Amino acid sequence: MSVLDVAAVACMIAGALVFLVGAIGLLRLRDFYARLSGVTVAGALGTALLLLGLLLHLPSWENAAKIGLALLIQLATAAVGGNAIARAGYLTGVKPSEATKFDDLAETTSDTEGDSAR
Repeated sequence: MSVLDVAAVACMIAGALVFLVGAIGLLRLRDFYARLSGVTVAGALGTALLLLGLLLHLPSWENAAKIGLALLIQLATAAVGGNAIARAGYLTGVKPSEATKFDDLAETTSDTEGDSAR
């Protein structure tokens, strides 16, 4: 086994472990928003590590372009999707835990409601 193969396997194992930690976080975190954050971050980082491992395992310019595009699309959609799901949860009344100290959307939603009433 070459050094590149060892690095590839290490990245793939690390990516799988990140997914495992995300799954455990889904079960253990205290509220909807923390769970969503953990799953979104784990999904993005786990996918990035797995794709990096794949690129190290099969290095070529063609694979680099494909994997780079896949990673770019995945990171962009995971961030936007996570944000949209969190906002939808907030707007439908999902309450955060008592440990949550800030509510930045309260000001945004009250401004929007005031604008629509005019």
